[in-house]
Amino acid sequence: MFPKEKAWLLSFVLMVRSFQNHLKSNTQSVGFALSLSRSNPLMANLVLSWNNTGRYYEPLVRELSKADLFVSAINPKLIKDFGDNYLRKVKSDKADAVKIARYTLDSWTELRQYSLMDEIRNQLKTMNRQFDFYMKHKTAMKNNLISILDQTYPGANTYFDSPAREDGSQKWVDFSATYWHVDCVRKLSLNAFIDHYQKWCKRRKYNFSRSKAVEIYEASKELVSILPKDDLTKLIIKQAVEQLNTASQTVEQLRTMMNEAASKLPEYPVVMAMKGVGKSLGPQLMAEIGDVSRFTHKGAITAFAGVDPGVNESGSYEQKSVPASKRGSSTLRKTLFQVMDVLIKTKPQDDPVYLFMDKKRAQGKPYYVYMTAGANKFLRIYYGRVKEYLSSLPE
Repeated sequence: MFPKEKAWLLSFVLMVRSFQNHLKSNTQSVGFALSLSRSNPLMANLVLSWNNTGRYYEPLVRELSKADLFVSAINPKLIKDFGDNYLRKVKSDKADAVKIARYTLDSWTELRQYSLMDEIRNQLKTMNRQFDFYMKHKTAMKNNLISILDQTYPGANTYFDSPAREDGSQKWVDFSATYWHVDCVRKLSLNAFIDHYQKWCKRRKYNFSRSKAVEIYEASKELVSILPKDDLTKLIIKQAVEQLNTASQTVEQLRTMMNEAASKLPEYPVVMAMKGVGKSLGPQLMAEIGDVSRFTHKGAITAFAGVDPGVNESGSYEQKSVPASKRGSSTLRKTLFQVMDVLIKTKPQDDPVYLFMDKKRAQGKPYYVYMTAGANKFLRIYYGRVKEYLSSLPE
């Protein structure tokens, strides 16, 4: 690259960095940057680089990529660790732009072009992030309701273990909404409670068991409540139940929508056929991994997930057991651990990943060691099967 081109690169990155901050509050000005990128013939030979923090940079990068310009979105960790040879710590847009430009010049031949994600994969990934957010919210609402019930009806959440329905409702939550205080049960006679409980099950379309009703009634006699049975306590319970039902309903809707979106992807039948993967974890995997063709080899996809083993060598010393890098997607690692947990519980004897983890477990390896090793092996098999299937499809 000629000095004049380098000067243009530096000045353009400075300009784009300033525009990028403007983009946070005004995403309709992409055409402005696009026109600037075409204002000089030298720009056609240059690489435009961003550190991909947040999501606000994507509209600008997408439009510049569509204009056949070479755009590279760089991991902010690489930018942060690059060229920290200054005693002064400076944090400004100008300093960041200069650092990005210096990294671009130094790593010119190693930069990868920004790849546009198709609409289905983009929607699927966005829904998966929303799914993860609402799952955390649901867990918080569940713990909140249980903590309140411990003061009015201790143990009410342990009576039923049936899974959530398609509308997000759960039997123990509905039970707590009706029998929100222990006195709602034990103040009745046994026959009166059984009759009331049977009508409740029929109205809510739950299975009725007389022995379960007797068990609940007998257990209520031994319980001690802290909060009184009055309108204020009832309101507190009702609000907690309503919040939990809302979060649970949103989670189940997203789960259904994600499966419908994932079914439109070409690798869907291959992924869903893998052991440990179902209609919930399968779409989550496809959302976080994306298009496998963007990975050059199996090691690249394991590094992307952060389950690749680290390396610690110096001279004649070589550490045999090195922790995983954990540099990649934490969301993908969480999904992989859930898949490994399913394999551990279901124990499919014809699955190579489960047999591998069982072997490591029999050798006395710690939990996180064999779970991470299993996730690594699962990803390698995933990569091979999906890539082979996609290559067999007609263009």
